[in-house]
Amino acid sequence: MVNVEHPVVFAVGILGNILSFLVILAPVPTFYRVYKKKSTESFQSVPYVVALLSAMLWLYYALLSMDVLLLSINAIACVIESVYLAIYLVYAPRDAMAFTLKLLCSMNMGLFGAMVAFLQSCVQGQRRVSIAGGVGAAFALAVFVAPLTIIRQVIRTKSVEFMPFWLSLFLTISAVVWFFYGLLMKDFYVAMPNVLGLLFGLAQMALHLVYRNPKKSGAVSEMQAADAEKQEQQLRQCHSHSSHVAATLDADGEVVRSTDDDAGAAMNVVVDIMPPPPPPVEEAPPLPPPPAMVMMTTPHQTAVEVA
Repeated sequence: MVNVEHPVVFAVGILGNILSFLVILAPVPTFYRVYKKKSTESFQSVPYVVALLSAMLWLYYALLSMDVLLLSINAIACVIESVYLAIYLVYAPRDAMAFTLKLLCSMNMGLFGAMVAFLQSCVQGQRRVSIAGGVGAAFALAVFVAPLTIIRQVIRTKSVEFMPFWLSLFLTISAVVWFFYGLLMKDFYVAMPNVLGLLFGLAQMALHLVYRNPKKSGAVSEMQAADAEKQEQQLRQCHSHSSHVAATLDADGEVVRSTDDDAGAAMNVVVDIMPPPPPPVEEAPPLPPPPAMVMMTTPHQTAVEVA
């Protein structure tokens, strides 16, 4: 149990509580966006389900080990993560909502409840604390890994739009602080998972450095891709519902046009086409007059022009 007799440990624990609280608040802009747009877009619920389960496990471990600092921050985490999931369930599509409810029922209620029931009934003393700490450490790793479930989406779209920067940053710093807290407390269940937590946090920060400029990296927003796909579907629907007109010539040289209406009935429209007027006959140009002939008589006579 941490108290004022260990001022350094207590100070590190308080700093860890503050940073963890900032980590918990990091998704607030994300869920405010969900609330404003009334849609979860491409956000996933898995990181928040895993974070809630991890907080529940650490809360149980803190109760067994009488660690006040772990108890306080994980109690707050359980409340806030539950609010996040409630907002997600309100605005999620039917399939995503069903998937999230299945996760909550199977993991946060079924798995956690079974573990607590087993430890309370079958395990005694320090062994119960050790098992609870080991399970909590394992799920702490899952909290750090969970945001990386969208790494494929980040690489495909070349955008970190759906991987919040502040969440990745505070996870990295918090991992460092809780690592030293575990060392000072000689609580390796707290220290060990934060080693990998630091590595995962650095990986997320590296993705932010690579894809922080969407214009230069050619990023394609999921919203833009969805809008383009929706417009393309609408164009295909309009094209399939449009009338099909075919023109044929009958034996008399008339054009028969066949149209299909919405009921699928066919109509024949006969259009008379007047034959084009014959081209004007060009008249032959008049022949030029024959050349004049001049006949000369004797020198003392005048010239006579013969036409």
